[in-house]
Amino acid sequence: MSDPRITPSIFTRGAVDLSALRTPAPSPAPAPAQSGPSDDGVGSTAAVIDVSEATFQAEVLERSLSTPVVVDFWAEWCEPCKQLSPVLERLAVEGAGAWVLAKVDVDANPRLAQMFRVQGIPMVYAVVGGQPVDAFSGVVPEAQLRQWIQAVLKAGGATVAETADPRLDEADESLLNGDLDTAEQAYRKILAETPSDAAAEAGLAQVGLARRVAGADPQAVLTAAAAATDDVDAQLLAADVEVLGGMAEQAYQRLVGLVRRTAGEDREKVRQHLVGLFTIAGPDDSAVALARRALASALF
Repeated sequence: MSDPRITPSIFTRGAVDLSALRTPAPSPAPAPAQSGPSDDGVGSTAAVIDVSEATFQAEVLERSLSTPVVVDFWAEWCEPCKQLSPVLERLAVEGAGAWVLAKVDVDANPRLAQMFRVQGIPMVYAVVGGQPVDAFSGVVPEAQLRQWIQAVLKAGGATVAETADPRLDEADESLLNGDLDTAEQAYRKILAETPSDAAAEAGLAQVGLARRVAGADPQAVLTAAAAATDDVDAQLLAADVEVLGGMAEQAYQRLVGLVRRTAGEDREKVRQHLVGLFTIAGPDDSAVALARRALASALF
């Protein structure tokens, strides 16, 4: 899977200077905590806290030495904040202490917003080990937000288990039920939201495979391929049947051999088909690794 960060980190350019926050000037006592924009009843809890300039050092910088802190800059008048903040709050509670959401009202804490160079809200920062490590602005899809949070947790040294993606569950269910059009639309939507998602790419490749073998008699396909070893279309369909029948290694060998025997457009057609079959298995499959090496040898 590609790097899940929403935007490139700005912190390597030294954009945020927190030195003043580490020794803050005398400030009035913090105002009573506010729950922030939320439509699901989530208020200030152990996982969701309201912070001010007076409490920022203890609640964010010092806390982040042991637990990653995600800082949400918001305001009551900000409509996009009312979309993003409830999702952040829910995920923080779901995280059960693995990370903390610190909410900063930019109207009540303009100096914090200025120091973090917040030019628009919602603006979200990740703080790990006392230092900001990444940021994004605007409203993003929940699935992408979950991936970003996983990256933050990994930056904090946590071992992160991959979470289930309900979008994939729905797409996979459509595929299993034979509803290929719905499955294809679902996988393409995931890829539009999360480019290079390996599971969605594999699902989309499976949709293509299912369409190609629909209505085919597996034994008849294999018999025809055996009788016409240089018929490209017959060999491609035979490889599809073999993959669907659990004989992926045999399919890879069939197509690598065909690559060796063909040239020009036919050779490229076979190569692309084989790479598509690799996508179904995924990059970590040992048979795919061996077949990729054999393909490289056949090509060069």
